[in-house]
Amino acid sequence: MTEATIIDSRGSACPGPITDLARAYRNSKVGDLLELWATDKGVQADTAAWAKKTGNEILEVKVDPDKIVVKIKINKR
Repeated sequence: MTEATIIDSRGSACPGPITDLARAYRNSKVGDLLELWATDKGVQADTAAWAKKTGNEILEVKVDPDKIVVKIKINKR
């Protein structure tokens, strides 16, 4: 399986994490995996809305003590 591209948005408040995700998305290809790291609690709802709008897939959301990790598979460009 392809290694995920890490997007480290820890410490960034909304809309920073989604802006960082959108920037990485512009440089991605179908089949790529993106892993967004954030500390902003709104990132879970924001990434779910983004995935629905863009046709991409949230594979996993994991809440660690120091960050929220959202794994995304690029299905559509």
